[in-house]
Amino acid sequence: MTTNRNSVESRASRGDDKAIAVIGMSCRLPMAFGPADFWQLLHGGTGAITDVPPGRWDTTEPPAGSGVRRGGFIDGIGDFDAAFFGISPREAAAMDPQQRLVLELAWEALEDAGVVPARLRDSRTAVFVGTLRDDYTSLANQYGEQVITQHSMTGLNRGVIANRVSYYLGLRGPSLTVDAAQSSSLVAVHLACESLRSGESTTAIAAGINLNILGESAVTEERFGGLSPDGTAYTFDARANGFVRGEGGGAVILKPLAQAEADGDRIYGVIRGSAVNNDGATPGLTVPSREAQREVIREAYEKAGISPSDVQYVELHGTGTPVGDPIEAGALGDVFSSHRAPGDPLLVGSAKTNVGHLEGAAGMVGLLKALLSLTHREIPASLNFETPNPAIDLDGLGLSVPRELTAWPHPDRPLVAGVSSFGMGGTNCHVVLTEAPAPETAEAGPAAVDAPVAAPAVLPWILSGRDADALRAQAAKLRAFAATSEAGTADLGWSLLTTRTTFDERAVVLADGKDAYLAGLDSLVDGTPGTGVVTGHVQDGRLGFLFTGQGAQRAGMAQELYASFPAFAAAF
Repeated sequence: MTTNRNSVESRASRGDDKAIAVIGMSCRLPMAFGPADFWQLLHGGTGAITDVPPGRWDTTEPPAGSGVRRGGFIDGIGDFDAAFFGISPREAAAMDPQQRLVLELAWEALEDAGVVPARLRDSRTAVFVGTLRDDYTSLANQYGEQVITQHSMTGLNRGVIANRVSYYLGLRGPSLTVDAAQSSSLVAVHLACESLRSGESTTAIAAGINLNILGESAVTEERFGGLSPDGTAYTFDARANGFVRGEGGGAVILKPLAQAEADGDRIYGVIRGSAVNNDGATPGLTVPSREAQREVIREAYEKAGISPSDVQYVELHGTGTPVGDPIEAGALGDVFSSHRAPGDPLLVGSAKTNVGHLEGAAGMVGLLKALLSLTHREIPASLNFETPNPAIDLDGLGLSVPRELTAWPHPDRPLVAGVSSFGMGGTNCHVVLTEAPAPETAEAGPAAVDAPVAAPAVLPWILSGRDADALRAQAAKLRAFAATSEAGTADLGWSLLTTRTTFDERAVVLADGKDAYLAGLDSLVDGTPGTGVVTGHVQDGRLGFLFTGQGAQRAGMAQELYASFPAFAAAF
């Protein structure tokens, strides 16, 4: 079956009034400190599953040699710059690290979107965060009432994970933490999109978070029977024997597509539709339903106005369990196989084979992988796949698992992807994505033949931080980015000035070429004087006008200010 590019675009365009643009993202994942790192991990086919870090589960001794002690872990889960967020050390210690990490992820995603957080204050910006775990609360409770302080009630409350972001940024839109078990974060994205479509909010922050702080949680999942005994996720493979735990989080900034295009935002991808349902009564509470999964997928594409024949890739829930994988594959085949020509299978894969199953944040990880794949126009390999699960007829279902980095099929057609996430209690979610729309180009006119305006020879790059250490860290990050970026020096200077919060510790690098900018940043990092580098700290105080009368100025120089500005005249 062939599909005309224009037909795909026309079907999608009919839903542009409901389309949601993803304009910013952030993540903290195993071996990946941000989206660029995550893409490099996916692109290189790297697995981030390791033994549990030393000191993490000192209070627990799971069975030796079992998969309980393996998973995807992030570094420094106890690290937090409390002063940056205006939080006292005492309160920070009482806060669930999930609250701390979501604060950081929200800020980083807004920066990635070029949104100065202060400009959102008092706006109808929503926050939806998916999670399912309270490990830190359980840890605190082990120590009894001696650890309870005036900050414990808010610090250990799961709902405050979302509320903390709204409070810090001064946001007036909906703010809630979503627990739909393992589908929590993708359901949070669905709810954020619905809030935007209804006009309830104008911008939305959607996030997912999961931290594996307690060894007891790993033991609980092992005794439930869900964990892989050897600590490896074999999604759709004959060796599938359970999932592998992962931790971390991610966030996206969402805005109606029309508004994002009007604002000139960079767009990673477009959410065209999404759907949520539940399995209902199945043979067991945690047994998934092929019929329910099939229906949620169909409903998502109906809402998106996109035919299953146009979809090239689906990021699976893909846990690698003997029961779940065949049911998910069957549901996908029910929806997609009749729409595919022989030899044109639907590509499917799972990021859980790279970073583990982030449970409440798993759907967000899948969404980020799909968005990065759309942006880079490549589909990463799904790891640990050798022999298809005998319970999954991939050919008959019209599915294929990429074993290496793969170009998107049918590059002449718009890129379309789906993302699935299913909760153990039966809450299913599917999201439909398309690539970002091509930017509109202005028609050539008389002005187009005029000589371009030359940029000034010397331009400022403005940096700031909460303190001197933060300023040096910002200089180091900018130096690393600028050294390899193809962006012009004027573009970088403009972005630094208009899309970043200005803090009290400041520096300006004045230069006339890239090498000179890099040298100035090096001097900031090293804390040594540099040509064209000015540093300083903003002091509280009032602005004064000084008219020295020493002959360097003209007579009556303040009269224009006096005549033009009543506030100046009154003060004068």
